[in-house]
Amino acid sequence: MTQSSTSKPSPHPALTGREQEAGELADAVRRLIGLTMDAPAPPEVTKEAVRALEAVADMLQRHVPDPPLPKTLLHEPDPGDGDLGARMPFDNVIGRYNPLALPLELEFDREADPPRALLRGAFTRAYEGPPGCVHGAVLAASFDIAFAAANFIAGMPGPTVRLEIDYRRPTALHAPCVFEAWVESHDDRRVRTVGRLVQRDKVTVEAVGDFAKLDQSQIARMVERTR
Repeated sequence: MTQSSTSKPSPHPALTGREQEAGELADAVRRLIGLTMDAPAPPEVTKEAVRALEAVADMLQRHVPDPPLPKTLLHEPDPGDGDLGARMPFDNVIGRYNPLALPLELEFDREADPPRALLRGAFTRAYEGPPGCVHGAVLAASFDIAFAAANFIAGMPGPTVRLEIDYRRPTALHAPCVFEAWVESHDDRRVRTVGRLVQRDKVTVEAVGDFAKLDQSQIARMVERTR
């Protein structure tokens, strides 16, 4: 996942005043993750790398707070800018500061009817499943966050209850992908969200999800329980 080295101010307390440095750290770890698979260095070089990385980990370990800071800010009132990525800086899929995050950028089409969440990007070899193709579990995770984003802009956030994936054809590595997601229906308890993945003008995956509808106070209680 290649990101810009310049990061805008983040509302997250773990990032205030160190957005650029934290982004550069995440980028360096992303590069390292790829090299652990692609660089079969000789044993002595691998050992040297392990020692250096353990020293870096020990240095960072001294700065881990107890209790840890929250991973997201979804339990707090929306500041009104609608920037879901800024509220989820360490998310596993779209987190700018999470080196495990997928190479996807989130955007919204608020003019569509209904409004849509879009994830755009191309997957590298680190996300390979079948030869030359994206791993199915990676695609499922991408839909889960795309659906969460669609629910967010519809004002109906909540946890996933069910996620159903229909793999229509292989999704190729290195080719641009567009995940589209929108709320199809909802009632007092559930939200039904649907979407598709388009690559090279063809739909490779379709998905549907059911989500619990929660208000802000319920989300806040969930966060407190996890702490």
